[in-house]
Amino acid sequence: MMNRPLATLDVFSPEAYLDEAEVAQRCKALRATGRVLWVEQEPYRPFWAVLRREEIMAVERDSRTWLAAPRQTLMPRDIEDAILAQWGVRTGPVRTLLDMDGADHRDYRALTQTWFNSRFLDTLRGRMADLARSYVDKLAALGGACDFIEAIAVPYPLIMITSILGLPDSDAPLVLRLTQELFGSQDPERQRSGEYGQDVVMEFFHYLGTVVAQRRAAPAEDLMSVVANATLHGQPLPDIDTLSYGMLLAAAGHDTTSSTVGVGMMQLALNPDQFARLRANPALIPDAAQEMFRWATPVRHFMRTAASDTMLGGQAIAAGESVCLMYLSANRDEDAFAEPDRFLVDRSPNRHVAFGYGAHHCLGRILAEMEVEALFREVVARVEHIDLDGDPEWVKTNHTGGLKRLPIRYRMAG
Repeated sequence: MMNRPLATLDVFSPEAYLDEAEVAQRCKALRATGRVLWVEQEPYRPFWAVLRREEIMAVERDSRTWLAAPRQTLMPRDIEDAILAQWGVRTGPVRTLLDMDGADHRDYRALTQTWFNSRFLDTLRGRMADLARSYVDKLAALGGACDFIEAIAVPYPLIMITSILGLPDSDAPLVLRLTQELFGSQDPERQRSGEYGQDVVMEFFHYLGTVVAQRRAAPAEDLMSVVANATLHGQPLPDIDTLSYGMLLAAAGHDTTSSTVGVGMMQLALNPDQFARLRANPALIPDAAQEMFRWATPVRHFMRTAASDTMLGGQAIAAGESVCLMYLSANRDEDAFAEPDRFLVDRSPNRHVAFGYGAHHCLGRILAEMEVEALFREVVARVEHIDLDGDPEWVKTNHTGGLKRLPIRYRMAG
């Protein structure tokens, strides 16, 4: 194999992400080796790792050359083979925006696009502010110590997305459990079985099937009604597509925001000078929120497959070969960020890729930004001091996740 610089450090396994500082340092070392590196690491099929922001953006903006469908995420080859044998595609019984390409992706994305633009979301600002206030009230009631993930970071965006979807608050624990089992299928504490989440998908579909039937019988003013009654080219969506769409919105609509909220609070605890700066100047909250997204990078990677022979970062990539877009590495890229290993609440500009880029740019970005800003606006106004009260614990995953536990001590203002 000629002219294929090899990646020699592991930043690809679920285990690597149990130590945030270590995986960031390994990414830094790999970036010094090359921009695009060939990876031969069991249990995965070989692929190219794309480590810098410039090349990731080049891939994301060229969706004709770089396809999502053939290989969306890193998956052990034995599990990949089992899913392919059962379902014929690597995504199993699921078909979402994440693995669609071309006109298919564009048409399906357009079905809910207007729900995620700022004009509609502006109507939610009051609800969001009230919700943020109620969760900081909860912090005050907890008496100065808590696991911030369990108490605040998880339930706050969860309740927001279930209300947008029109799901009852009483269903939130079920949606949370299914989401954590789905995204935490590599984590022994969260995984349900060795089926890599397929059984979780079927339970999610069973739950959402009941909701879809209700919304078709009696549509309401909520996002699940839009999905349940959507049509393309005059025809209803196939049931698998409808259920997959609902699952993506219900799961991704809160888990990534939850990860950012948790990592954001951890960074404020670890950087008291930055917390003090934010308290002194709350106008920095939008910038601070972007720095939290950069630092958290809740989606660690996505994969793309070359539709034709091409070049990337000076490296020849053959048709059919896959690249792994390493978003966390790109968000610490020395070429793209001054002092990338520092958490700075006033970082501007901050052109991170935590939301992806191009055609697959995160549909819920504006909603996530609003939620993070609303919560930390309330935290900054009412919390005077934050410390860690033990070691943070990370979800064992190489794809989507963040902190599992964040013990903190804090003092309320006044």
